[in-house]
Amino acid sequence: MSRILLVEDEPGMRKVVRDALERAGHQVDTAVDGRDALERLGEQSFDLIVTDLNMPMLGGRELVQEVRKSSHVPILVLTVRHDEREKVALLDAGADDYVTKPFGVDELLARARALLRRTDAGRGVPPFSRWGDVSVDLESRRVLKADREVHLTPIEFALLKTFLGKPGAVWTHSQLLAAVWGTTAGVTNDTLRVHVGSLRRKLEDDPNRPRWIRTEPWVGYRFTPEE
Repeated sequence: MSRILLVEDEPGMRKVVRDALERAGHQVDTAVDGRDALERLGEQSFDLIVTDLNMPMLGGRELVQEVRKSSHVPILVLTVRHDEREKVALLDAGADDYVTKPFGVDELLARARALLRRTDAGRGVPPFSRWGDVSVDLESRRVLKADREVHLTPIEFALLKTFLGKPGAVWTHSQLLAAVWGTTAGVTNDTLRVHVGSLRRKLEDDPNRPRWIRTEPWVGYRFTPEE
Protein backbone atom coordinates (compact mmCIF):
# COMPACT_ATOMS: atom_id res chain seq x y z
CA MET A 1 0.00 0.00 0.00
CA SER A 2 1.41 3.38 -1.04
CA ARG A 3 1.09 6.39 1.22
CA ILE A 4 -0.01 9.52 -0.66
CA LEU A 5 -0.28 13.12 0.52
CA LEU A 6 -3.12 14.95 -1.23
CA VAL A 7 -2.92 18.76 -1.07
CA GLU A 8 -6.14 20.45 -2.19
CA ASP A 9 -7.95 23.47 -0.74
CA GLU A 10 -11.33 22.84 -2.40
CA PRO A 11 -13.35 20.34 -0.29
CA GLY A 12 -15.32 18.82 -3.17
CA MET A 13 -12.27 18.16 -5.31
CA ARG A 14 -10.35 16.91 -2.29
CA LYS A 15 -13.05 14.30 -1.60
CA VAL A 16 -13.25 13.16 -5.25
CA VAL A 17 -9.49 12.68 -5.57
CA ARG A 18 -9.13 11.09 -2.15
CA ASP A 19 -11.94 8.62 -2.78
CA ALA A 20 -10.43 7.64 -6.15
CA LEU A 21 -6.97 7.06 -4.67
CA GLU A 22 -8.34 5.07 -1.74
CA ARG A 23 -10.48 2.88 -4.01
CA ALA A 24 -7.27 2.12 -5.91
CA GLY A 25 -5.78 0.77 -2.68
CA HIS A 26 -3.67 3.71 -1.52
CA GLN A 27 -3.49 5.21 1.94
CA VAL A 28 -4.26 8.93 1.63
CA ASP A 29 -3.52 11.80 4.01
CA THR A 30 -4.80 15.28 3.14
CA ALA A 31 -3.61 18.86 3.56
CA VAL A 32 -5.57 22.02 2.77
CA ASP A 33 -2.67 24.12 1.46
CA GLY A 34 1.09 24.16 0.98
CA ARG A 35 1.92 25.17 4.54
CA ASP A 36 -0.24 22.41 5.95
CA ALA A 37 1.47 19.98 3.57
CA LEU A 38 4.96 20.98 4.73
CA GLU A 39 3.95 20.35 8.33
CA ARG A 40 2.73 16.85 7.45
CA LEU A 41 5.86 16.15 5.44
CA GLY A 42 7.91 17.05 8.49
CA GLU A 43 6.03 14.47 10.55
CA GLN A 44 6.09 11.45 8.21
CA SER A 45 7.24 10.21 4.83
CA PHE A 46 5.12 9.68 1.73
CA ASP A 47 5.52 7.75 -1.53
CA LEU A 48 3.77 10.41 -3.64
CA ILE A 49 2.46 13.97 -3.33
CA VAL A 50 -0.61 15.00 -5.35
CA THR A 51 -1.10 18.75 -5.11
CA ASP A 52 -3.31 21.42 -6.60
CA LEU A 53 -1.48 24.28 -8.31
CA ASN A 54 -3.52 27.28 -7.21
CA MET A 55 -3.98 27.45 -3.43
CA PRO A 56 -3.99 30.18 -0.78
CA MET A 57 -1.15 30.64 1.72
CA LEU A 58 1.38 28.54 -0.23
CA GLY A 59 0.65 27.45 -3.80
CA GLY A 60 1.62 24.31 -5.66
CA ARG A 61 4.76 25.67 -7.33
CA GLU A 62 6.08 27.09 -4.06
CA LEU A 63 5.34 23.77 -2.36
CA VAL A 64 7.28 21.91 -5.04
CA GLN A 65 10.26 24.23 -4.55
CA GLU A 66 10.24 23.73 -0.78
CA VAL A 67 9.92 19.95 -1.04
CA ARG A 68 12.77 19.73 -3.54
CA LYS A 69 15.16 21.32 -1.06
CA SER A 70 15.20 18.10 0.93
CA SER A 71 13.29 15.33 -0.86
CA HIS A 72 12.98 13.49 -4.18
CA VAL A 73 9.46 12.21 -3.49
CA PRO A 74 7.46 12.17 -6.77
CA ILE A 75 5.06 15.11 -7.16
CA LEU A 76 1.95 15.12 -9.37
CA VAL A 77 0.34 18.56 -9.85
CA LEU A 78 -3.31 19.27 -10.70
CA THR A 79 -3.46 22.27 -13.04
CA VAL A 80 -5.99 24.21 -15.10
CA ARG A 81 -5.95 23.58 -18.83
CA HIS A 82 -4.57 26.92 -20.07
CA ASP A 83 -1.77 27.54 -17.56
CA GLU A 84 0.94 26.47 -20.03
CA ARG A 85 3.64 28.80 -18.69
CA GLU A 86 2.81 27.75 -15.16
CA LYS A 87 3.10 24.08 -16.16
CA VAL A 88 6.60 24.69 -17.49
CA ALA A 89 7.55 26.65 -14.37
CA LEU A 90 6.34 23.96 -11.98
CA LEU A 91 8.09 21.17 -13.92
CA ASP A 92 11.30 23.19 -13.94
CA ALA A 93 10.84 23.70 -10.20
CA GLY A 94 10.91 19.93 -9.70
CA ALA A 95 7.42 18.52 -10.23
CA ASP A 96 7.38 15.14 -11.99
CA ASP A 97 4.09 15.31 -13.87
CA TYR A 98 0.77 17.12 -14.11
CA VAL A 99 -2.88 16.43 -14.86
CA THR A 100 -5.03 19.18 -16.33
CA LYS A 101 -8.50 19.98 -15.01
CA PRO A 102 -11.06 18.75 -15.78
CA PHE A 103 -9.50 15.31 -15.73
CA GLY A 104 -10.82 11.77 -15.63
CA VAL A 105 -10.21 9.55 -12.63
CA ASP A 106 -8.59 6.89 -14.84
CA GLU A 107 -6.02 9.40 -16.11
CA LEU A 108 -5.24 10.59 -12.58
CA LEU A 109 -4.72 7.03 -11.34
CA ALA A 110 -2.58 6.16 -14.36
CA ARG A 111 -0.28 9.13 -13.72
CA ALA A 112 -0.04 8.20 -10.05
CA ARG A 113 0.78 4.57 -10.87
CA ALA A 114 3.52 5.63 -13.27
CA LEU A 115 5.18 7.82 -10.64
CA LEU A 116 4.88 5.16 -7.95
CA ARG A 117 6.46 2.58 -10.28
CA ARG A 118 9.43 4.88 -10.74
CA THR A 119 9.82 5.05 -6.97
CA ASP A 120 9.64 1.26 -6.65
CA ALA A 121 12.18 0.76 -9.42
CA GLY A 122 14.63 3.32 -8.05
CA ARG A 123 15.95 6.39 -9.80
CA GLY A 124 18.62 4.77 -11.91
CA VAL A 125 18.03 4.11 -15.60
CA PRO A 126 17.58 0.36 -16.18
CA PRO A 127 20.36 -1.13 -18.35
CA PHE A 128 17.84 -2.95 -20.53
CA SER A 129 14.38 -1.78 -21.64
CA ARG A 130 11.76 -3.11 -24.00
CA TRP A 131 8.44 -1.71 -25.20
CA GLY A 132 6.42 -2.65 -28.25
CA ASP A 133 8.91 -3.99 -30.80
CA VAL A 134 11.75 -1.78 -29.53
CA SER A 135 14.52 -2.96 -27.20
CA VAL A 136 17.41 -0.95 -25.78
CA ASP A 137 20.63 -2.18 -24.16
CA LEU A 138 22.30 0.88 -22.64
CA GLU A 139 25.54 -0.87 -21.75
CA SER A 140 26.21 -2.00 -25.32
CA ARG A 141 24.46 1.07 -26.75
CA ARG A 142 22.44 -1.28 -28.94
CA VAL A 143 18.91 -0.43 -30.10
CA LEU A 144 16.66 -2.85 -31.97
CA LYS A 145 13.31 -2.32 -33.65
CA ALA A 146 11.49 -5.39 -34.91
CA ASP A 147 14.76 -7.31 -34.30
CA ARG A 148 16.67 -5.02 -36.66
CA GLU A 149 19.44 -2.82 -35.35
CA VAL A 150 18.79 0.92 -35.31
CA HIS A 151 21.76 3.28 -35.49
CA LEU A 152 21.31 6.38 -33.32
CA THR A 153 23.50 9.46 -33.29
CA PRO A 154 25.09 10.38 -29.93
CA ILE A 155 22.47 13.09 -29.38
CA GLU A 156 19.60 10.74 -30.24
CA PHE A 157 20.98 8.09 -27.88
CA ALA A 158 21.37 10.68 -25.10
CA LEU A 159 17.78 11.78 -25.65
CA LEU A 160 16.51 8.20 -25.49
CA LYS A 161 18.51 7.48 -22.33
CA THR A 162 17.09 10.64 -20.75
CA PHE A 163 13.52 9.62 -21.62
CA LEU A 164 14.13 6.15 -20.16
CA GLY A 165 15.02 7.75 -16.83
CA LYS A 166 11.49 9.14 -16.38
CA PRO A 167 9.02 6.95 -18.28
CA GLY A 168 5.52 8.38 -18.27
CA ALA A 169 6.57 11.79 -16.99
CA VAL A 170 6.87 15.11 -18.80
CA TRP A 171 10.20 16.64 -19.80
CA THR A 172 10.18 20.36 -20.50
CA HIS A 173 12.26 21.78 -23.34
CA SER A 174 14.72 23.36 -20.92
CA GLN A 175 15.07 20.15 -18.88
CA LEU A 176 15.92 18.15 -22.00
CA LEU A 177 18.37 20.76 -23.25
CA ALA A 178 20.15 20.75 -19.89
CA ALA A 179 20.15 16.94 -19.64
CA VAL A 180 21.35 16.22 -23.19
CA TRP A 181 23.46 19.26 -24.10
CA GLY A 182 24.44 20.29 -20.57
CA THR A 183 23.18 23.82 -21.10
CA THR A 184 20.23 25.83 -22.37
CA ALA A 185 22.50 28.52 -23.82
CA GLY A 186 23.08 28.49 -27.56
CA VAL A 187 20.76 25.52 -28.17
CA THR A 188 17.21 26.24 -29.26
CA ASN A 189 13.93 24.37 -28.98
CA ASP A 190 14.04 24.04 -32.77
CA THR A 191 17.28 22.06 -32.48
CA LEU A 192 15.65 19.83 -29.90
CA ARG A 193 12.60 19.35 -32.10
CA VAL A 194 14.78 18.22 -35.03
CA HIS A 195 16.52 15.57 -32.94
CA VAL A 196 13.27 14.34 -31.39
CA GLY A 197 11.78 14.10 -34.88
CA SER A 198 14.75 12.04 -36.05
CA LEU A 199 14.44 9.72 -33.04
CA ARG A 200 10.75 9.26 -33.79
CA ARG A 201 11.46 8.33 -37.41
CA LYS A 202 13.78 5.57 -36.20
CA LEU A 203 11.62 4.17 -33.38
CA GLU A 204 7.97 4.96 -34.10
CA ASP A 205 5.78 2.95 -36.45
CA ASP A 206 4.24 6.21 -37.64
CA PRO A 207 6.41 9.23 -36.71
CA ASN A 208 3.61 11.58 -37.74
CA ARG A 209 1.36 9.96 -35.11
CA PRO A 210 3.88 9.01 -32.42
CA ARG A 211 2.87 6.44 -29.86
CA TRP A 212 5.95 6.47 -27.63
CA ILE A 213 7.40 9.99 -27.75
CA ARG A 214 4.50 12.40 -27.47
CA THR A 215 4.45 16.17 -27.66
CA GLU A 216 3.08 18.15 -24.72
CA PRO A 217 2.06 21.40 -26.50
CA TRP A 218 4.08 24.44 -25.39
CA VAL A 219 5.71 22.38 -22.64
CA GLY A 220 7.93 19.58 -23.94
CA TYR A 221 7.66 15.82 -24.43
CA ARG A 222 6.33 12.76 -22.64
CA PHE A 223 7.82 9.27 -23.14
CA THR A 224 5.06 6.64 -22.78
CA PRO A 225 6.56 3.16 -23.25
CA GLU A 226 3.64 1.35 -21.60
CA GLU A 227 0.77 2.91 -23.54
